[in-house]
Amino acid sequence: MSKLNGNERWKTKMLMTEHVELYEQKDKEEGDSGKMLTTLERTMVRDLILLPYIDTMVSKSMQEVDRSGNMLTRTYLMAGRYIQNRVMQDTYRLQRELKQRNIKVLEDEQEDFLLYYKILFRGYQERFGLTRDVMRTEISLRLTRYTSELGAVLREQLK
Repeated sequence: MSKLNGNERWKTKMLMTEHVELYEQKDKEEGDSGKMLTTLERTMVRDLILLPYIDTMVSKSMQEVDRSGNMLTRTYLMAGRYIQNRVMQDTYRLQRELKQRNIKVLEDEQEDFLLYYKILFRGYQERFGLTRDVMRTEISLRLTRYTSELGAVLREQLK
């Protein structure tokens, strides 16, 4: 919003149509993406929050497998390392992308079944909450995706 908006005298001045269209388009873009997080950005924030939990879960599973004395321990550990490597790659990619978009995620507080985070973005602040059930579901889906990705890599290697 500029000083010229709402100024009736401004409407009588001659402007090229392209300039008016560019000005209005710029104003729309700043109004839409400048003040609110997009759905993609919210998904990125959610994933960035969940990835450390996934890494912790995989680490605990790898420790249990290592102590179990199973014959396929090395195979399970290799699969766990692959998944951890993918989690780290995704974490770095998301951190870099969010930094480029000028978005920071800070842990806020924890209530009974809710985890809250502060999202600082483009001069604004928003509170983002995740329930434990949603976190479990999303973690399960993400682990399934990593596991199927590992299966695809193994199938490709066997060809």
